[in-house]
Amino acid sequence: MNRTTKIWLLFSGIIIFAAFLRLYHITTTPTGLYPDEAMDGNNALEVIQTGHFKVFYTEDNGREGLYVNTLVFFIEAFGNKPWVIRLPAALTGILTVAGMYFLGTELFGAETGLLAAFLLAACFWHIDLSRVGFRAIMAPLCLIWTLYFLLKSFRSKKELRAYIFAIIGGIIFGAGFYTYIAYRVTPLLLLLFIPFFRKCPDFWKRTGIFVVATFLVALPLGLYFLHNPGDFFGRTAQISVTNAKNPLAEFALNAGKTFAMFNFRGDGNWRQNIAGAPELFLPVGLLFLLGIILAIISLSRSARKKKEEGIAENETKNPSLLLPVFSVLLLFAWFILAILPAAASDEGIPHALRSILTLPPAIFFAALAGIWSYRILRDNGFKKTALTFAIIFIAVVGINAYTSYFIVWAKDPNVYWAFNENYVETGNAMNALPQSTQKYVIVTAGGVPARGIPVPAETVMFVTNSFTTSTQIANHITYLLPNQTSTIPVGTPTDTIFYVN
Repeated sequence: MNRTTKIWLLFSGIIIFAAFLRLYHITTTPTGLYPDEAMDGNNALEVIQTGHFKVFYTEDNGREGLYVNTLVFFIEAFGNKPWVIRLPAALTGILTVAGMYFLGTELFGAETGLLAAFLLAACFWHIDLSRVGFRAIMAPLCLIWTLYFLLKSFRSKKELRAYIFAIIGGIIFGAGFYTYIAYRVTPLLLLLFIPFFRKCPDFWKRTGIFVVATFLVALPLGLYFLHNPGDFFGRTAQISVTNAKNPLAEFALNAGKTFAMFNFRGDGNWRQNIAGAPELFLPVGLLFLLGIILAIISLSRSARKKKEEGIAENETKNPSLLLPVFSVLLLFAWFILAILPAAASDEGIPHALRSILTLPPAIFFAALAGIWSYRILRDNGFKKTALTFAIIFIAVVGINAYTSYFIVWAKDPNVYWAFNENYVETGNAMNALPQSTQKYVIVTAGGVPARGIPVPAETVMFVTNSFTTSTQIANHITYLLPNQTSTIPVGTPTDTIFYVN
């Protein structure tokens, strides 16, 4: 079996593994449906009813439209069930794992690409967000594939192919602005390409094609924000660190907490983590730290060697000592920029969702350290020991991926409340009544209002398909605030009155 066949077999195995962890029991795990997820589903149901897609949905503090618009087709195919809202996230997660291999191979070689893909496939953080209907999961997907196609464009010796890669990369990059607010920092990352690739043939032409493709795709959202600037700043302004008494100190503290979450204390929200647990499994977290150290050493050695011998960046490719300078700098710039959205917020730090773009570079650092450690053992006469450690490591990480999510997290009673399973039960109880029965829902729970009703009611609305006025009339459902209960007719059966609290 040749090397290429082995690589593709391993890659296929990793994708199957990633798919299993993201699709297994997807219809029942996690339980419930969080109101923010339901809001996306309700917007999608309204699009199905009206045919009116939007680039930005204003309810629930505002959301970029790609996830909702994608969700429309899934709901049309499978119906308004909670798991359907999460299916696009699961597929997105699988495609992101695939992208890690291709980008990792382009940056550091196939071995690093394979290990990075596996580590992301087995990462609880990514598994969890791949099984929840939050739009943020699409941001890493778009950035990873953008970087891959942009690299392919600049490195391609065939002009037409380079232009095609630039167009594809630009389309994906432009689509990324419709995913999640943290994605807005990514244009700064692409500036790093200029000093390293400006000498490639037709660099500015390839760049121009990429920029034009990005601009055309992102233009509708840009025009929307131009006419609705409040929506551009809305949620950011609400949770900005500038609201703190000492913004700079708070920003520095948040950045420290965000960095520490990889190995010490992670997100305390059960929707996004085993509350408080480090975001990376211990062996992977240690490799992450080692990878950062090795990357710094590599940059230092590359700078010294280049100064002493005049060696160009593309000639410093010894993977155990001198990593490609551009690739290492890209990881550092990516990681630092991705920390900024979380550090600039003043709510729920550390925050796994706002920090989602830090995950790919963190995994790449861990993969670099893993491959380096294996080669050190192998090249110093410990080939069997290296192979044994590698097999044990892969097995332990893989088993932990399953147990941490499906046994430890999914079975914890906190998950029931984190995803408001009680609201789903309320919706199911309403569906069990005849459609012609008049039903009343009294919403006592607090939350941001969406069309006059607090967002917690969105879960019941999605389960009962009663988000719009027309569907509420059709299903004989009335939503009331506590001060409106006097409108319920005297003698209304108590089993037709429901509460969201």
